[in-house]
Amino acid sequence: MSGFSVTFRLDWSEVSSGFQRLALVMADTTPITRAIGTGLVTSTQDRFDDEVSPDGAAWAPLNPVYAAGKRGAGILRERAMRGGLQGSITYRAARSEVEVGSNKIHAGVHQHGAVITPKGGGRLVFRLGNRIVRARSVTIPARPYVGISSDDRVMILDVVEGGLARAIGSGSSSGRLR
Repeated sequence: MSGFSVTFRLDWSEVSSGFQRLALVMADTTPITRAIGTGLVTSTQDRFDDEVSPDGAAWAPLNPVYAAGKRGAGILRERAMRGGLQGSITYRAARSEVEVGSNKIHAGVHQHGAVITPKGGGRLVFRLGNRIVRARSVTIPARPYVGISSDDRVMILDVVEGGLARAIGSGSSSGRLR
């Protein structure tokens, strides 16, 4: 060959090694889903402090009479900080999913709202402040706390990208994988 030429030889050993590490991570992604679960529990508990839903909407306020006699600060906080429903938030991670929630019997009532009626068709009887109340029903507004916020989406992406970046050996996840 006359003239000029340049020959490049590629050493694929590092690339191959990176793919092997990536395959190992993808074989068991539970460390990544556990990290996501930890982040989601924290953000869910923080929503109790901020009294907002995952989309940032403020929760419905408490009935003023109920609020006056309530123990503990905040709308859904019954006891010391991070106690009660707030402290019961946990996660369960599997290879391809993360479940976040609470085992408290009233968790769904507060997440979705409910109308409470007496079993026998009579009236509910309960104390509200210093008085006894008899009511045909009580409406508890939805105060969503479990869900994925826009900040949660960023956290999830950062956790996944960081896990994959570490697996292939590209260092930190400070930049997005493209």
